[in-house]
Amino acid sequence: MTDLPISRSLLKHPPGQAVDHVVLDYDQRLLRRRRLVTKGGLAFLADLPEVTNLDDHWGFQLEDGRAIGVEPAPEDLVEVTGDLARLAWHIGNRHTPCEIGAAALRIRRDHVIEAMLAQLGARLRPVTGPFRPEGGAYGAGRTMGHDHHHDHSHA
Repeated sequence: MTDLPISRSLLKHPPGQAVDHVVLDYDQRLLRRRRLVTKGGLAFLADLPEVTNLDDHWGFQLEDGRAIGVEPAPEDLVEVTGDLARLAWHIGNRHTPCEIGAAALRIRRDHVIEAMLAQLGARLRPVTGPFRPEGGAYGAGRTMGHDHHHDHSHA
């Protein structure tokens, strides 16, 4: 057992009366069971029934009734502009998580992907901020990147 407050359930809307917030980057927002610490120093145990991709506006409901909000951590990103449809296709073809905006795409810094995009005519600008990529198929889940040094044949 643990003496930490425990959260076994999520709030899928911004908590109205959050006592504090936990700051998590994109990778940290995929979790099932983990000890977390809020900005104010409150440690608690997230013990969810299954691996969950947290949206950054969700929260944790502690068993004692307190609510902890989730904030996205600033990350090193690159803003991509140019022929967005074509560039988005190439980013997706590499299974790279991508935040899609009306005027630009955002990806996490990756020199290999950045070199590919530059070769395709993209304009790239380093930025820092929260990373909120599109979800997986049908708007749920997460795009999982993978190594392209293997055979894709399924024979």
